[in-house]
Amino acid sequence: MIVQFSDVHKFFGPLHVLRGIDLEVQKGEVVVIIGPSGSGKSTLLRVINRLEKIQGGTILVDGVDINHPKTDIFHIRSEVGMVFQSFNLFPHMSALENVSIGPWLVKKLPKAEVREKAMSYLRKVGLESKAHGYPSQLSGGQQQRVAIARALAMEPMVMLFDEATSALDPELVGEVLEVMKQLALEGMTMLVVTHEMGFAKEVASRVIFMDEGQILEEGPPKSIFSNPKHARVKTFFRKILSAHS
Repeated sequence: MIVQFSDVHKFFGPLHVLRGIDLEVQKGEVVVIIGPSGSGKSTLLRVINRLEKIQGGTILVDGVDINHPKTDIFHIRSEVGMVFQSFNLFPHMSALENVSIGPWLVKKLPKAEVREKAMSYLRKVGLESKAHGYPSQLSGGQQQRVAIARALAMEPMVMLFDEATSALDPELVGEVLEVMKQLALEGMTMLVVTHEMGFAKEVASRVIFMDEGQILEEGPPKSIFSNPKHARVKTFFRKILSAHS
């Protein structure tokens, strides 16, 4: 098991954002988390690498309690790749330098080896030709693909995607989802928060529906989308369908 939540609680002041989350993610699973805005989806991802601290329960990553005082959180973060809504690239560095910086600083690998690996990850996301371009010279979709290559360069055991396509123009969404699909096919363990229902239907091994800090329903995409059990989930899909009709 790669990630395990046991009775996890998170508060922002008086706001109870995660309410007793229990969740297990196996190696190679693609878990897609859907639900209305403000339901705790992004927070669920952010507590996995302790970008947010929890107030109750335990989170294990590869068997290690990430909130234990003796845990080396920087090591955990090097094992957990994260791609955000905003690309967070260093503007003064080329695509190649952005992808190289982590392995060079954290893993202390030789520069030539880092550069070679970084090029291979840029190739993987279809951006080898843009290696020497700066973020300002790249489209939003290209910047997000560089961000994915940067996370992959650390050779993580799990990848977290937090609304990775929601800041992109509609015509650029596909190129990022394509890279994510390819990663899923290659067996990367992934937790994905997204509004892209087509991606969830096609790629997820399991879909989780969250609302008000709780997991209301989970299961294979087919059962969640075709035959949801919970009234709140049915309402959510009805609204989405009417918005797109």
